[in-house]
Amino acid sequence: MPMDTDIHIFSHENLLCQLETAEYRNGYYVLKFYAEKNQPIARRTAAIEEFYLYPSGGTLRDKNFDLLFYDSRYDTYRGFQPPYLKKKPN
Repeated sequence: MPMDTDIHIFSHENLLCQLETAEYRNGYYVLKFYAEKNQPIARRTAAIEEFYLYPSGGTLRDKNFDLLFYDSRYDTYRGFQPPYLKKKPN
């Protein structure tokens, strides 16, 4: 897979791409990125780890649920529309 199409390389675009099919549970999305020292990184490594995006607060957490960062682009209180909010009711 060419590097520019590998959705496990951490980037804003790849995070949004993964959200479209990511499992949503308990208020967060389960995402997978290449990681180093429990941090998602923008290059390939030997490890892919799970990370958790909480759109109700715009936070990304690691596999231990430790806070990694806040980004207003992913915060529903700042206008972010994650896939679960876009789905139409049956």
